[in-house]
Amino acid sequence: MMINRREPGATDIAIDILYCGICHSDLHQIRSEWAGTLYPCVPGHEIVGRVAGVGASVKGFSVGDLVGVGCMVDSCQTCSDCKSGLEQYCQSGPTFTYNGVDKHMLREAIKHTLGGYSRHIVVDQGFVLRVPKSLSDPKQLAAVSPLLCAGITTYSPLRHWGVTKGHKVGIVGLGGLGHMGVKFANAFGAETICFTTSPGKVEDAKRLGAHAAVVSNDEAAMAKHTRTFDFILDTVGASHELDPYINLLKRDGTLCLVGAPEHPHPSPAVWNLLLKRRSIAGSAIGGIKETQEMLDFCGEHAIVSEIEMVGSKDIETAYARMLKGDVKYRFVIDCATIA
Repeated sequence: MMINRREPGATDIAIDILYCGICHSDLHQIRSEWAGTLYPCVPGHEIVGRVAGVGASVKGFSVGDLVGVGCMVDSCQTCSDCKSGLEQYCQSGPTFTYNGVDKHMLREAIKHTLGGYSRHIVVDQGFVLRVPKSLSDPKQLAAVSPLLCAGITTYSPLRHWGVTKGHKVGIVGLGGLGHMGVKFANAFGAETICFTTSPGKVEDAKRLGAHAAVVSNDEAAMAKHTRTFDFILDTVGASHELDPYINLLKRDGTLCLVGAPEHPHPSPAVWNLLLKRRSIAGSAIGGIKETQEMLDFCGEHAIVSEIEMVGSKDIETAYARMLKGDVKYRFVIDCATIA
């Protein structure tokens, strides 16, 4: 399918897309499992590419630079959240990289944003990120793309809740999000425990940086960690019971949800929250400033995603495997294969 991109304006950057990660939200969107999908839908919000052109007013970017584009390509820029660098919480709603209303294309037949499963994209400079030189090696570059969603989605809450040395932190799930949560929690100096339903992932969790891994349907193993966690990051994108993880929190501990299931989680028991002043929270990606901070942190600590490269003809196969959990741990499309 041929799609039209706007001509770059004064503050726009034209990008030749090299790689785009496959996120579970892509599957939710194209299958209308989340309300409001706009068709034709071109998914993709984990984009790494090379600058092909810059507008007359663009500063800090040049043709040939390696750059990234994440989940957003615009926001109102005037509300208190945007002014605080929290564009993901824009009070008018951020413009997402795909399936969002594109104010630049309102006179066109397709008026919504089209994402990174493509060869080219045009984005305002305020939403373009710099890929650190230390991550620009061709062998690493494809593995940078999932940082633009899976990376920032886990980095942001760990930073917001102040995870650091001396904390005990749990990561629920070892998938596209969870494996990045393990890497970041470990890099921040926390004692990092991974929870998985798959015994076969225990050793892999340790390889990725977990100090230990617990099979979450083993009640005895779970009980050993009761009331010991400062913070637990739940990355699972399927509906599940939250009480087993709430029980693991210390007084004033927080369970933060970043997975977005198709169906709601069962309601947790209230007393488990009240009697230990525990909290259930949520977090959505990160602002542009924080996403650049995350990329720079990854550059300094040699952190990238664990990926499997696929061609454009293999996307449906990748979706099917993703639904079965058969990926370690993120698929990335080689966009040179897109006709």
